[in-house]
Amino acid sequence: MENILSAIENPKEFIKLDRFDGSNFTRWKDKMIFLLTAMKIFYVLDPQLPDVPDPTAEDSDEMKATKKKREDDELRCQGHILNTLTDRLYDMYQNLKSPREIWTALQSAYENEKRGIDKFLSLKYFEFKMVDTKPTMDQIHELQILVSKLSDLEVKIPDALQISAILSKLPSFWNDYRKKILHSSEKLTVEQF
Repeated sequence: MENILSAIENPKEFIKLDRFDGSNFTRWKDKMIFLLTAMKIFYVLDPQLPDVPDPTAEDSDEMKATKKKREDDELRCQGHILNTLTDRLYDMYQNLKSPREIWTALQSAYENEKRGIDKFLSLKYFEFKMVDTKPTMDQIHELQILVSKLSDLEVKIPDALQISAILSKLPSFWNDYRKKILHSSEKLTVEQF
C-alpha cells in the first residue's frame, strides 16, 4: 500500500525513461506521455489549450493562482522533456520557448523519420530469415514484433499467413514439425502454434 501511495505522490520514481537519442521515438513518446499524465502536467502540451492572459492589476487571487500553476506546470513539463534527451538533442531543443514547441518540434522531426522507416517493414517481414545461431523463440518473437508494427500501420496479416511465414523460415532441423503442422487439419492461431 505504501508503494502505491508513493507512486501517486511521486510518479517519476516509478516510471523509468531512457534518454531519447533519436531512435525509438514512438516508445519514448508513449512513456513520456504516461509520465507527464501521471504528474498531471501533460495538459500543457495540448495545442487547443488557450494561452493564459498577461497579468493585470484587477486579477483575482484565484486567477493569479491559476496563472502561477500553469507557469509552474509548463516549467516542470519542459524540464522533464529536456531531461530525457541526450546531450546532443538537448542542445538542439533547449532554446525553444515552451514545452509545446519542443514537443511539436520533436514530433515533426522524428515521426516523419519513422514514416520513412515504416515503409520498409513489410520488406523486412518477407526477407526475415531464421538462423541456427540464435534461439528459435527469440527469432519468432522478432517476427511477431514486425507483425505488430505492421498492424500499427493497419497492415493486417492473418494468422494462417503468419504461421506459414514462420514455418517457411524455420531451420531445416524443424522439418518434421513443419510437416506435422502443414498436414494437420486443425486451424491454429499464432498463440496456439
